[in-house]
Amino acid sequence: MKARIQYTICTMLTEFALEGHRVRLEALTLEHASSLAAAAEGDRATYGLAWVPDGLDDARRYVETALKGRDGGRQVPFAVRDLVSGQIAGSVRYLDLDVFPQPAPWPPVGPNPEPADDQTPTVAEIGNIWYGPPWQRSHVNSATQFLLLQHAFEAWHCIRVTLKTDARNERSRAAIERIGGKFEGIRRAHLLAADGSIRDSAYFSITADEWPDARTGLEKRLNR
Repeated sequence: MKARIQYTICTMLTEFALEGHRVRLEALTLEHASSLAAAAEGDRATYGLAWVPDGLDDARRYVETALKGRDGGRQVPFAVRDLVSGQIAGSVRYLDLDVFPQPAPWPPVGPNPEPADDQTPTVAEIGNIWYGPPWQRSHVNSATQFLLLQHAFEAWHCIRVTLKTDARNERSRAAIERIGGKFEGIRRAHLLAADGSIRDSAYFSITADEWPDARTGLEKRLNR
């Protein structure tokens, strides 16, 4: 099933939804806060290295922070809905959206333009990914990654998508490699982790040339 892409006219990147493979990515709003809090309930053993909302107040703060990133023009946050159960399963977002003007002037003149409907991103990152316990190791992550990568490479025509994770998070690193991410290296002392430590970040990427093979692998996983 192909992703269903929904647009309206706007000067910036318009909020949109993506749907396919029993998952719908909905533009994140404050109305999702209670559902995100419910999704995150239960065993939190896998949440030590990332911010996953803990209760309704924290979920509201989480959404507000995501929306500030959206309003900055270079992020697009989503709530992930599992269409099998009808429930919100977690959250994900595009990050660090950037546009390389074409043809690119050299030397560069001024900052790159902000992404917009008529100036779509050249590069993107997929990050801030988490799912509630019932949806971990389910079809939801593969479907979510498929929809986001398909949109980035086939609608926006990105040349590269980045994925990064705490270098200590072996589970996340393995998941990125399973969807076709190529390991690039470790950025040391990079970010403040959710546990209060300074984390090293493991960087992965998929390029436009690599997307067809990655797509085939993802479709095989999703059609099992």
